[in-house]
Amino acid sequence: MTNTPHSETTTDGIRIHAAAQFLPGESEPQNKRYVFAYKITMTNVDSAPAKLVSRHWVIVDSEGRREEVRGRGVVGEYPKLAPGESYSYVSYSPIGTKWGTMEGSYTFVRDDGTRFQVAIGRFFLVPTAPPLVLESPSR
Repeated sequence: MTNTPHSETTTDGIRIHAAAQFLPGESEPQNKRYVFAYKITMTNVDSAPAKLVSRHWVIVDSEGRREEVRGRGVVGEYPKLAPGESYSYVSYSPIGTKWGTMEGSYTFVRDDGTRFQVAIGRFFLVPTAPPLVLESPSR
């Protein structure tokens, strides 16, 4: 996706689309708090089911401050994707500067117990990003 603050990557049959939007009403620039909503859509383009079990985020602000976030599932869920199925969610990230980046990975597991890492390509937390489309994509 050229010339866009969003990202789209595919790893081991799982496609991840990531996009963010600045939330001025939630932000407090005078307190160096800039809040962004981000939307992730994951699609299983493989022929085998896969279940998300954990996440790892690397968030970097424009001054180079780096924060790593690890956890189980996403927004309290552990989506299992059948072939061709998609799952979307929206979450939030506050940072201390007007712009920054996010990237990371998800750990998925196949029905046979095989674990694998799926890359979340770098996307940008910028006030000029186009608004998010919050409804789920068509399957």
